[in-house]
Amino acid sequence: MARFRRLLGVVMATALGLTVPAVLTPAAAQAGAARPNAVVTWHIHAQTAIYDTARQSPNAASRSFAMVQGAVYDAVNAIEGRPYEPYLIAPRARRGDSVPAAVAAAAHNVLTSLFPAQADALRARYEKELAAIPDGRAKRGGIAVGEATAAAMIEERSDDGAFSSATWPVGTAPGEYRLTPPGFVQSGAWYAFLKPFVVRDPSRYRVPGPPALTSADYARQLNEVRNLGSAGSTVRTPDQTEAAIWWDDFHMVEWEIRRVLAANQRLGDLATARLFAQTDMATVDALISCYQQKRRWSLWRPVTAIPLADTDGNPATVADPSWQPLRVTAPSPEWPSGHTCYTSATMVSFRAFFGRDDLPFHAYSPASGTTRHYTSFATAQAEVQRARIWAGVHYRGAGVLGDRLGTAVTGEVLREFAQPVRR
Repeated sequence: MARFRRLLGVVMATALGLTVPAVLTPAAAQAGAARPNAVVTWHIHAQTAIYDTARQSPNAASRSFAMVQGAVYDAVNAIEGRPYEPYLIAPRARRGDSVPAAVAAAAHNVLTSLFPAQADALRARYEKELAAIPDGRAKRGGIAVGEATAAAMIEERSDDGAFSSATWPVGTAPGEYRLTPPGFVQSGAWYAFLKPFVVRDPSRYRVPGPPALTSADYARQLNEVRNLGSAGSTVRTPDQTEAAIWWDDFHMVEWEIRRVLAANQRLGDLATARLFAQTDMATVDALISCYQQKRRWSLWRPVTAIPLADTDGNPATVADPSWQPLRVTAPSPEWPSGHTCYTSATMVSFRAFFGRDDLPFHAYSPASGTTRHYTSFATAQAEVQRARIWAGVHYRGAGVLGDRLGTAVTGEVLREFAQPVRR
């Protein structure tokens, strides 16, 4: 596969391992302080296009971010002497080529291909960023490198199955998935058929099925989300309510978390590009496996199961036709939880990259209007599982298995993506 081949003639410029970020020398730190991190700058611009303007759903946004960051990574890696295997290509570059120009060209061209209706706004942003870079050979070289990696990414992802007309199977028997309120729409089923970024066979990652509707385990899980996850719950604490909303924000807090980590850990351009691309690709591939499992088990969501509990054959459950969850249920089947698949992929990627778990980070959620702080990736990874119960959108088992699935898929991404070139 092109994205995994080693290029002949690659010069080993550094021997950094996969899990260790770049170490800045005093000179490099000074140089980094002289200008903003271009990778972070264009990640913010990408968020503006992908979510703030286009309002893509979290799963669609994951694909868009992975495309942008993959092209950015290949561009920066090429200019920095190609110390890591390229994702797709390593175009000819000189060490003196402008990294900010390359990042701008790569991100701009991918975003324009994804959102042609935003072409004018993206072009204006691109020209403003380029205007801050001195004209000359370095600028021209950087632009050429970024354009080449963007073109490779656009070609690679053409006809990848995104936004197809696939639909979720819908049933009427107890336990079978039904479309969820308030929209009762078919949405997102195409993700189960999306071409992965790194993982060779997403279908090999599976989770065991849900408990039988008549079992005590099912009753415990349904009653837990009924009590803790209802819109008017009197047993959910204020902090649990905040966490449920914070994690459920479509303005994904994970986007800000990676930028906070890059700034706090003083990552250079290449380390930032590698971290962002690795994480975004892991989240997409984890979600592909997750959506395949959703399709396989096709279990009804709590918003359906609780009002219809008198049909499940379980004497330990009681129907509540007026029950409503705290947060709107996503239009996809239960089992496993997509959000825990996504967040575990994110946190596992962070932990592997930095080689430790106990790094502090935070992020702000417009939906909750609050900033939450964490002292480790494991803490966040555990909390999101509970937060999906508090939100009223998932059973406990769906969150636990989503976390395991995301962790397993990310392991393959970590083994395959951006390995150091050893000569």
